[in-house]
Amino acid sequence: MQKIPAAELKEFLDEKADFYNNPDFITSDPIQIPHKFRLKEDIEISGFLAATIAWGNRKSIINNAEKMMELMGDSPYDFIMNHKEEHLERLLPFVHRTFNGHDLIQFTKSLQHIYKYHGGLEMVFVFDEDTASMQEQISKFKELFFETEHLERSKKHISDPAKGSAAKRINMFLRWMARKDNKGVDLGIWKTIDPAHLSCPLDVHSGGVARKLGILKRKQNDAKALKELDDSLRALDPSDPVKYDFALFGLGVFEKF
Repeated sequence: MQKIPAAELKEFLDEKADFYNNPDFITSDPIQIPHKFRLKEDIEISGFLAATIAWGNRKSIINNAEKMMELMGDSPYDFIMNHKEEHLERLLPFVHRTFNGHDLIQFTKSLQHIYKYHGGLEMVFVFDEDTASMQEQISKFKELFFETEHLERSKKHISDPAKGSAAKRINMFLRWMARKDNKGVDLGIWKTIDPAHLSCPLDVHSGGVARKLGILKRKQNDAKALKELDDSLRALDPSDPVKYDFALFGLGVFEKF
């Protein structure tokens, strides 16, 4: 594809981001799960769990995320903090692809640990912008999440950028929580993280469109590709680079660009 002039590319992607970044997007996206809640902790826990299982068929993702919330009495924070061991048995039948009830129990225990001893989900993603990056912090988050006794099988459900992963699902969750969205889609409830440091959730759709537009050259959707894409998107909008996730995703999924 012929290289698109930078100004023309920015105008095109700004227009597409604006078009897809609207409340209609919510009805077909897993972001609808945290939108059901009002309590900050319910929003972030439901969002984190929904993002964790966000691979495969989108309808199935949404249905199973709703099942998780039902199993937690539609009060995920209360369940995380106050469950008794016998309450965890109700989670055992849950399954979404390779994420099963044992993983959900592990995540429940790990989340309780995060809230009891590390100040909650928001605090474990805060980092020193002068010495680190969000991708490094995601790697540290994984360490904290599994620092107590845990099932080894559950570790595969949190990606590690330090091991080359693009960490698509966690980056999507961080966009939901930290991006200041004036369109009513991203929730923006975390005030301690600057959206300028967020990374675009890189998957087959966003990666494919980015390559066709010439803003991503690397063929694999890995941590190096994410860095390359981030650099391209930050050049277009340094303060809100992940708004272009709406453009890339929309072009790929809805327009088959």
